[in-house]
Amino acid sequence: MAYLKITVLVWVDILAIYAVSTLITYLTDVWKINYTHAAAIVNMFWGFTAIMPFTMQYIVDTFLGNFSMVFLSNFAYSIGLGFLSMSTPPVLSKIVGNCDEYKPSCIGKEQKILFYTGLSLLALGVSGHLTSLPKFIEDHKTRDGNNAKLYFCCGLFAIVLVPLIGAILIPIIKSWSIIFGITTICSVLATIIFLTGITTYQRDKARGSPLTIVFRVLIASAFKSFQKSPEDASQLYEHQQNNGISYKISHTHRLRCLDKAAIVLPNQSQHNVNMWRVCSVTEVEETKTIICMIPMCTTFFLLGVVSSIGNTYFLEQANHMNQKIGNISVPLTTLVFFRDHAKAQFGKCYVRIASSYGSSSNIRYSARIGIAVSMIFAVNCCITAAKVENKRLDVVNNHGLLYKPKDKIPMSMFWLLPQFLLLGGLDGISKKSIELFVTNQGPASMDRYMTHFAMAVFGVGTMGSVVSVCLVDKISSIGESHNSWFQDTLNRSRLDKYYWVLATLSAANFVLYILLAVLYDSKYLRTDEQQMSKSNQSMEYGDD
Repeated sequence: MAYLKITVLVWVDILAIYAVSTLITYLTDVWKINYTHAAAIVNMFWGFTAIMPFTMQYIVDTFLGNFSMVFLSNFAYSIGLGFLSMSTPPVLSKIVGNCDEYKPSCIGKEQKILFYTGLSLLALGVSGHLTSLPKFIEDHKTRDGNNAKLYFCCGLFAIVLVPLIGAILIPIIKSWSIIFGITTICSVLATIIFLTGITTYQRDKARGSPLTIVFRVLIASAFKSFQKSPEDASQLYEHQQNNGISYKISHTHRLRCLDKAAIVLPNQSQHNVNMWRVCSVTEVEETKTIICMIPMCTTFFLLGVVSSIGNTYFLEQANHMNQKIGNISVPLTTLVFFRDHAKAQFGKCYVRIASSYGSSSNIRYSARIGIAVSMIFAVNCCITAAKVENKRLDVVNNHGLLYKPKDKIPMSMFWLLPQFLLLGGLDGISKKSIELFVTNQGPASMDRYMTHFAMAVFGVGTMGSVVSVCLVDKISSIGESHNSWFQDTLNRSRLDKYYWVLATLSAANFVLYILLAVLYDSKYLRTDEQQMSKSNQSMEYGDD
């Protein structure tokens, strides 16, 4: 069935994400680069992956369509993983004339070019799948009919078995060439399976993007920036049918500069208007609402900063700790597995609570409450991480390991489990609540963009963590000792102080968010039925 052939791509996505989830350990153990430098590379990768779907959705709607985006993303995915595999020392050692050992001297310029190119292509592939694959699967799930048994088996394999393979079996392999090679082979096989059903897939056509409305309003208002806005809103342009949208939005007095987009100049006709010179009041109000969300959304960036330390510093700490339970060695990705499942369960729990309220006003408040709760999770996660790191440094000092970065610390990595679980709660609740907030605030026609916007907020925060580390590094070096909190090795660094800084900033950000949430002027652009429909849709995605 077409549905099954497409779902294979999801399985490979999960497998590949687990393969690159511990990328920071590859960079620090093999490349031997500073852990802050490695964290910057990883955070730029994940940040780029989260931000790009917003732009790609516009490309899908305007030019490509979902099928073409999935098709092209598959090739970017496979080629990117292939380049990562080829960038490891043993693969091309004879061709480039380098040694084949996992050490910095065996990594030449050619391997570094392949690594960064492969990482960029992989980010494009992941972003393309995030943009179009869910909608593509949903369309074929509907077309193939209600086959509950098939959907259950596919979902069980994707949610349980594939993560277990990625978290337990792949880390057992010590060779990075084989790890990247296996995921490359799986990706190529999945692409071939996908292509076998190419003649049966539904191919949607690009029909234009609703985001164009925002561009039109901004351009039209800028074109008439020297015109004076009329005091009487009835003089502004409003057509009978707004691009197929049956509703109208009444005029408001906020952001009056954008009202100029709805002014009809004397030399313009109301019956045959230029869409890029005259916009309706409804289109202007939709744009106003999106712009008015920006101040609230700036408080979400710090959630992305806190979330980013889970893929970097938390894993680097665990990599230097005892990874055994008795005589059994536990893979590092086990912590990632627990975090991901905590994320799924907390997110699902929040969606069920939010959707249990019958009125749209309650749904609106539950979105803001959910964001506040996720900020509390962020504060507690940073405080827990700071205390555990302080405990780890005490063990380092007591056992004389301060200048022995390669030695394992006699402290179980499961000390880090509480902060990974808190991080999962932060990710699960925040992403669902932010998505609910922006989709219920934005126009109904832009739901997909609002969903990607919620993800992009986290992406900006993830990239912003690189800036935060640089600032803390510079500021902490100013004191009399001139010792930065970020040294060459983890044992000599003071990550606990950095975590306390993040905890303080998160607490201050929480207070700022509460003030903005109280002062925020809500303007809802959909009916109660539309809001309940969106909430129920989120509930379904949470269960999937």
